Amino acid sequence: MKLTRILALLVLSLPVVAAQAAPKPKPLRALLITGGCCHDYATQKDLLKAGLEARAHIIVDQVYTDDKSTNPPLAIYGNPDYAKGYDVVIHDECAAAMKDVKTVAGILAPHRKGIPGVNLHCAMHSYRVGDHRTPTKAGSEASMWFDYLGLQSSGHGPKAPVEIKFSQQAHPITSALSDWTTMDEELYNNVQIFPGTTSLAEGTQMQMPRQRKKKGKNKAKDAKPAPAPQPKKATASVVWVNEYHGARVFSTTIGHFNETVGDDRYLDLVTRGLLWSCGKLNQSYLK
Repeated sequence: MKLTRILALLVLSLPVVAAQAAPKPKPLRALLITGGCCHDYATQKDLLKAGLEARAHIIVDQVYTDDKSTNPPLAIYGNPDYAKGYDVVIHDECAAAMKDVKTVAGILAPHRKGIPGVNLHCAMHSYRVGDHRTPTKAGSEASMWFDYLGLQSSGHGPKAPVEIKFSQQAHPITSALSDWTTMDEELYNNVQIFPGTTSLAEGTQMQMPRQRKKKGKNKAKDAKPAPAPQPKKATASVVWVNEYHGARVFSTTIGHFNETVGDDRYLDLVTRGLLWSCGKLNQSYLK
């Protein structure tokens, strides 16, 4: 009996631990926009939806067209209220030939009102209403989409592995991530990075220099052949964040092939970027 009383007293002296699990937060509502040229969006849209919903308390709705042109007829065009009711918009479309200023202004309308944005891969090469190859002036009509992105890009290198190195390890998005090298990917160039934009990761890719054809023919019999071109390293920002009219914006140019989009490391990056853009990058929203 004495032993039983002693054990009972010991149990009562232990701190009381709540048995109930913490309540789940209200899921974020994300609108994923896909479609257009050059990518397997039919597969990638579902890889993104499944990957995001498995990693965080998020519900992903989709706007998708199977049109493969550079000006896909997306349902959001002409509707500046397309993001009503959503916490964040994920732009993953490829619409390089959509140059109508009014339409692009409508696409930007929700973000100008403060709705966060996530931009993946070819979104950086979409909605180029001006000359995208030369640096645009911030605030100008030609720069309207680049102002939102925080970075201007005009093209990409070959399909080859990209070595990704996170340069801002203290940032909430990248603090839990590690450097990695992708399989074949596309490294988008940086025409300019706008003031206020913070690069979180740089990508390095080996690229062969372009050979220019010489005019005319060299008739000298003893002419030596030109030395074979050697691959060179190209480096550009591949992950960055910025603020646009009070809205947080996260972007990454990585994500051309299905193998990358379905990679756990890529999905972890996009999930953390999305949660950060909504101010919800915490253990409550991470699964």
